[in-house]
Amino acid sequence: MHSIRHKCIIPSAAYTIPHPRIRFHCALDKAPEAGDLVFGEVSGLGQHKFLENVSSRLHALNDRTHAVFVFGNRYAPDYYEAFVPERWQDEVDLIAQSGIVGVAASRNDRVADPTRIRLLGYVCDRNGEVLNTRRGNLLRPRRTYREGMKRARLILCIGTSMNSGKSHAAAACCYALSSMGRKVRAAKATGTACHKDILLMQDNGADHVADFTYLGHPTTYMLSRDELMEIFTTIDLKYGNNPANYLVVELADGILQRETAMLLREPLVLERIHKVVFCAQDAFGAIGGVRVLRERFGLVPAAISGVCSSSPLALRELSEFTDIPVLYSAQRDYKAIYSLIR
Repeated sequence: MHSIRHKCIIPSAAYTIPHPRIRFHCALDKAPEAGDLVFGEVSGLGQHKFLENVSSRLHALNDRTHAVFVFGNRYAPDYYEAFVPERWQDEVDLIAQSGIVGVAASRNDRVADPTRIRLLGYVCDRNGEVLNTRRGNLLRPRRTYREGMKRARLILCIGTSMNSGKSHAAAACCYALSSMGRKVRAAKATGTACHKDILLMQDNGADHVADFTYLGHPTTYMLSRDELMEIFTTIDLKYGNNPANYLVVELADGILQRETAMLLREPLVLERIHKVVFCAQDAFGAIGGVRVLRERFGLVPAAISGVCSSSPLALRELSEFTDIPVLYSAQRDYKAIYSLIR
């Protein structure tokens, strides 16, 4: 075993691992698993040139930068689809700024090839045990569900795809609710580790924030139905236990994406929804998305928001097909937003 220096970069994807447990790296005959920590060095810069640490600081990467990384899958139409390799490989791809590594199966033509990482070994504690984020859990609710249990009003922010404006819409909801004197908590229940989204919600008035990394998952891509429901219910039981409060929840990517679609079909999730905010990049996406949302999941949004809400021309197009009100996430008229989601 080889020592890892104390000031080594620990990525945000390893959020559940206490820093003192990261002691050594060693070569082991072991198949990689999602959540396993590995130690490596940058062997070739590509798309990602920064690494987000557990404190959300961005470290600039250079050739031969040493850091801890985390095995994980990723689903990102604007970047990569990637998977944990079936066996140990000497080099892998950095597939997210939060320190997730895997093997890219495809990439969007508009982004560069992934940054390459040469692996030096698994990260172990003082007893030689490989550290895995999924053995940690920072959210431990004191309650379980029971029939008739009153809960916080849940605002669900979903959309057509990644980068459709969901995080900014969720932040606008937090801002409006807190500005009106309401207590609000917020969470991102699916996606790829990246703390900027929940920190944005916190900056806009959420008293408490969390995401799936708090339960040890570097990403939620390819999780089972039970694992997804554990994330949702844990967040809900932890932060949605006061009926006087609000809970704003964002689901990553689009409503056709595997994990988002799975959750939107769950009766427990559907019965918890107070209001839906649907986000789209353009008018046509909003029109089609609202139709799919209604026909496939039986949901009608209380408001349309996202990137399209910043364009008067897009809203003019949209108005010809629907009278669903628009939540202007960029304008931050908190009274108008509150009237849509209260």
